[in-house]
Amino acid sequence: MSKKKEEYLRKPEWLKIKLNTNKNYTDLKKMMREKNLHTVCEEARCPNIHECWSVRKTATFMILGRTCTRACRFCAVHTGLPNELDWEEPERVAESVEIMDLRHVVVTAVARDDLEDGGAAVFAETIKAIRRKVPGCTVEVLPSDMKGDYESLHMLMDAKPDIFNHNVETVRRLTPTVRAKATYDRSLQLLKRVKEIAPDIPTKSSIMVGLGETKEEIIETMDDLLAHDVDIITIGQYLQPTRKHLKVEKYYTPAEFNQLRKIAFQKGFKHCQAGPLVRSSYHADEQVSEASKQRREQYEKHYANGKSV
Repeated sequence: MSKKKEEYLRKPEWLKIKLNTNKNYTDLKKMMREKNLHTVCEEARCPNIHECWSVRKTATFMILGRTCTRACRFCAVHTGLPNELDWEEPERVAESVEIMDLRHVVVTAVARDDLEDGGAAVFAETIKAIRRKVPGCTVEVLPSDMKGDYESLHMLMDAKPDIFNHNVETVRRLTPTVRAKATYDRSLQLLKRVKEIAPDIPTKSSIMVGLGETKEEIIETMDDLLAHDVDIITIGQYLQPTRKHLKVEKYYTPAEFNQLRKIAFQKGFKHCQAGPLVRSSYHADEQVSEASKQRREQYEKHYANGKSV
């Protein structure tokens, strides 16, 4: 008896992307290869790669190699046994940021559970190298949970990134199915601890929708993030990278994303990006600017009232 053929949802029109591989795109791709650098844009098959590389000339650098020690069921990044650390990588990233003349850069990484510090030292060196090369560039970091090691988190935060990003990825109920070796509460605690270490640094998290969650669960996740002092949230559509990964259970409409965005602002997030093609680092420069503006307005309001912040 043959197995029933697995059914897949047809991708809606609003998710069809027009490719734009102009000179900015090809030049950036060439530079990445020459410097032996990796981007999450390529490794995770981000749908916005052509817009970011061709139009905005921005990229999210992925450090610590291209092999992840985890096998999350939503992610296309290669899984396996990583190579040794490349301590020259931070300098090459900084050189690329300088060549691209970036004002804001996102630095993420594969999960490195094989390392005692989860890669925190390399993150810190990358931040410092960028600051030396391009002093005016703001730096956003997007690390793994580092297995909940808060000494490693302190090491990273001592380098003073301008924004700290860590994704819960999905709602509590679906976390064991979607994420490998990560827990919902550990991610929340990591974000909370960042605020305890550095209250002035904006924190950010992202969730994917379309994996079988309910609207009520999305709202509960918003509440959980706010309860752990997260400033910025991004909400995007999950897209199945290969047939081996989790199926898309629902495609949310642009109108549904607009509604979620309104709810996020009503609940008190300082900034929210929500849309079918939104990813954690999408328009990240705008997000950090908006969060900084909100913090400044909050400070001025408290100062005007004679209160300390």
